[in-house]
Parts: sequence; structure tokens; C-alpha cells
Amino acid sequence: MLAPIETNAAKSRSLSERRSGKRHRLLMRVAKLRCLSGEYACIVQDVSQSGTRLRLFHAHPPETHMFLELANGELYAMERRWIDGEFSGFLFSAQVEVEEFTRESGLGARRPIRLSLQHEVSFIADGQPGQALMLNFSAQGACIEAGRQIPVGQLLKIGMPGMEHRYAHICWRREYRHGIAFQEALPLPDFARLAHSLQPYSDGVGIMQTMVEAGEAILRA
Repeated sequence: MLAPIETNAAKSRSLSERRSGKRHRLLMRVAKLRCLSGEYACIVQDVSQSGTRLRLFHAHPPETHMFLELANGELYAMERRWIDGEFSGFLFSAQVEVEEFTRESGLGARRPIRLSLQHEVSFIADGQPGQALMLNFSAQGACIEAGRQIPVGQLLKIGMPGMEHRYAHICWRREYRHGIAFQEALPLPDFARLAHSLQPYSDGVGIMQTMVEAGEAILRA
């Protein structure tokens, strides 16, 4: 579902908001966009004390209030104010410390973005096919819960809807939970689109947003 089309007045306000505040360029800073339907990968293009500009590789979420989560786990509540193709602009609920935001310090600052996303996957390990539940997912690998214990270091092929079987290996195991690392990481656009296809936006959210837009149209009439 595509995001709502903005009015001319909204676009004028958006342009003003985009110009306000000193922008600090953040090239290829990957983060998580958290909304009602799930978690989605995005790129933080730039940031100011009052807001940020994000890039998505798929349709924008229908709701306007969301959270941005950085790799270090820091959460920022925000409201979307404009959409322009793959890009969208947000206002933070409170001013942020830009230097702290750009530094992104903390234990998880250098970890790849990992999406909490449960979905059934198939795999072949040691010539034996199997099914597993994926618990989280990144461009570099995933955490799965399988019906059997697979030895650490075991090579396997794993597949899921929207992705052909990829070679990976088991890098850790706790009981029936396994951490797998892909031999070849997914390109960010492919990872983002795959995550979106596995957790499409909720119809309920779309219906709610449509009702809000209809109400706003009546008030403007």
C-alpha cells in the first residue's frame, strides 16, 4: 500500500521543514524503521536537531507515527511529514543531540541491522531437508529454530519466500536455536525488499489511515 498523497499546503510546509535546521550528512547509515506492521531496513540520509530524512527501497508505511532504531539500539519517536519517491522526511518528537546521533556510540554501534521477523524457512543440511522458524534476519545471516540440532560449522542451503536457496553455515547453536551466516551477504536493497515482502503492511493500518484521510478531506472541504 502506498502512502497518502500530500496536499499543496502540506508540501509547502514540508519544504520549509526540510530547509530548517542544520543538516549533517550521513552516508549509507543503515537503521531500522519500526511501525505497527514490523521492522524495516532504511538508510538515514541526514539529520538535524528536529528531524531526519530516510530512504526506503519499497513502499512507505501507511501510518505517519513511527520509531527509528539505530544499530546501537537507541530509539527515536518521530512523525512523517513528507514523501518524495524513495525518500521521506520526519520530525522527531523531541530535539536530538546531533553529535551523539551521528557518533552512534555503544556496544551495538558496529553490528549489522537485524530485524525481528518470524517466518518459516526451508533448509538442506548434510543432504537432509528440513523446516525451521526464522526468528530474526539481517543481510549477513539469520537466527533460526530448527526441529533438530545442526552441528556448528555445518554447511547448509537455506531458502524462504522471495529468496532462492543461499549457502550458509552454522556459526553458533543453543539447544535448537542456530545462528547462520550467509556465504554471500544480501545487497541492502534486496534485503530491504525481501523483509518488506515477508511482513507486508497491515490492512488494518491501511484502513485506519484511509479513514483519517477521509476525515481530513471533509474538514478541508
